[in-house]
Amino acid sequence: MSRIRGSFVSSLDGGLRRAVHPGGLLALALGLWLGAAQAQETRIIYPGSMAVTGFSGTIIPNFDPPDSEKEGLPPGVDPVDETFIDPTRATLRVFDVSHLGGPASGQLVNTPPPFEVTAEQIGQVFGVTYDDGVRDGVPSGIPNLYAGATSLHGIRIVTPDADDDGRPERQRRGAAGATFMDGQFGTENGGGPGTVWKIDGITGQVSKFADIDTNSGPGIGNLTFDATHREFFASDLDTGLIHRIDAEGRLIDSFDHGVAGRPTHGLAPVADDGSVMDIQGAAFDSEDPDSWGYTQDERRVWGVSYHGGRLYYSVGEKSEIWSVGIARDGSFAGDPRWELMVRADKDYAVTDIAFDNSGFMYLAQRGPVENRYDYSQFADSGKGEVIRYFRENPDDPETESVWVEVPQEYAVGFPQGNRQSAGGLDLQYGYDADGNLDSSVCTQTLVNTGDKLRDNPSLAEQLAAGGPLAVHGVQITPKELVKPANVPPFGSWFVDFDGYFEDPEVEGHVGDVAVWHPCEGRAGYYEEIPGGYLPPFYPPDFPPPGNLPPCLDVDDVQYYCTPSGLEADLYLHDHAGFGGDSIKVQSRTPGVGVTSSQSHAPGKPYTIDITGHYPGDTVDVGLCFYRKSDKDKGGYYPCCKMTLPLRTPAASCER
Repeated sequence: MSRIRGSFVSSLDGGLRRAVHPGGLLALALGLWLGAAQAQETRIIYPGSMAVTGFSGTIIPNFDPPDSEKEGLPPGVDPVDETFIDPTRATLRVFDVSHLGGPASGQLVNTPPPFEVTAEQIGQVFGVTYDDGVRDGVPSGIPNLYAGATSLHGIRIVTPDADDDGRPERQRRGAAGATFMDGQFGTENGGGPGTVWKIDGITGQVSKFADIDTNSGPGIGNLTFDATHREFFASDLDTGLIHRIDAEGRLIDSFDHGVAGRPTHGLAPVADDGSVMDIQGAAFDSEDPDSWGYTQDERRVWGVSYHGGRLYYSVGEKSEIWSVGIARDGSFAGDPRWELMVRADKDYAVTDIAFDNSGFMYLAQRGPVENRYDYSQFADSGKGEVIRYFRENPDDPETESVWVEVPQEYAVGFPQGNRQSAGGLDLQYGYDADGNLDSSVCTQTLVNTGDKLRDNPSLAEQLAAGGPLAVHGVQITPKELVKPANVPPFGSWFVDFDGYFEDPEVEGHVGDVAVWHPCEGRAGYYEEIPGGYLPPFYPPDFPPPGNLPPCLDVDDVQYYCTPSGLEADLYLHDHAGFGGDSIKVQSRTPGVGVTSSQSHAPGKPYTIDITGHYPGDTVDVGLCFYRKSDKDKGGYYPCCKMTLPLRTPAASCER
């Protein structure tokens, strides 16, 4: 069987240009062979490994080249009508970016052949995340990789072969008997539009991890892993729900932002309208995403990211960032909170969210969904931004959000405006002056996906020394280089997704990116870190006579790093119904300082800050639990006292 690999894109004269690269088959085979060998002999994921998703490319099956006896397609046949998703090419690649070949100068980086997962195995995917590498209850240090089915790289449908050419018939509109094209959702491997795939980090074996079987076609917005409770969250573009999935792939429950989130910010609830993608119905139009069954924009959740005991998520195209707490048992805490309205030039969806260990929140926009019949465009590119927010410190009571009002922006790509975001981002270790990975420095580098990253005619001569211009893939940038620095981005490195550089006109062909960057012994801001406490003890006259319980006990203590140092959140139990609502704290350990907030919100933990200790030390904290109304009267006020020995985390909060 002869095959043509590549994609069809519109040329300037309105015709079609077939992008064929003769070495593609050899390169693909070599990449797959090396990937398979690596998986069998060692592992496919190392610290710093960068997983990237993207469209797998196209093929004309059973095609005989023009110089063959059959001389190509019959006269009058439009080659686009006979062009299909190539299921043998990769939709997910895992890159080794540990050696970038020298200082950043805006150049294309040549990486070793990546490990590849094909469209035949998993279909088209967008969101990716890693787990924690725990296998059979034992940490292995090698995580597994997960990818979610997507419609962001187009929806293709077919009906059975009607002209005996050995190929099914492509359909633009819904039709009786229509099915999703092979390579769309991995149906050949048992997948569908709601499937989350698992790629074993040691062997590279692909398996179906979870299935949201109510998803009719819009797919999954993005994924995130909560290492504290060993569970996943997946946003569902069909219903708007955020699904909670356990470590074995079982769906546990879901959170409905439209119904449970919006009212907490004074917005009317919006329930899912029940629309679905019906590819056999006349209303379906493959080039009109409004016919694809996406839930309403007001409740449509795109990016998700677990951080600091909360699940952060983005909503709608005029994007807002919200969060909901994750309770100690891993369930949704029922406390949704509006975080901010995204300040960007265009009202584009935020499809990815990430946090660094300094507490910055990074957001990546992706242009509106497009789906050209010729496979050339899956998103309206060229205006998507990559920005970051940080918390007000101290919080400004005059502003609605705890985050700064105006974000910092990064220059993405060389085209005019430097806003080529394709909607994926993550943080990476640092790099030294020669472009070598430095894993001693956590989350020091930003990686983000983009289109046409090195394409700027006015800079063509300067860019030529750094490699091809038609790069659709990933930009790697030191995270401190926010605008106006790095404009244009000659302080960045670039990696192409598929190693093919004859496709300058395509848009939206690259998806998400995720980096495995464990940072042992170093805690990020607002991320929960393991610690503990010992049984509290009380003044000499405790316990009270008559076997009465003490007036105060401890249910749990959770620790976080903040810009001010170590924070401990105390969950206290008022056994005797004392009715306290405030605490005073005093260090009973010489050389260690403890302070507490003067205010406390009902139902929330009591927060104290600890300074001057060594990580892992036990710090004795004296607590006075009282009613603020009693104190406000002046003079003596009753106070329930105890001393709580806190076993501080071994991880350091030092930057």
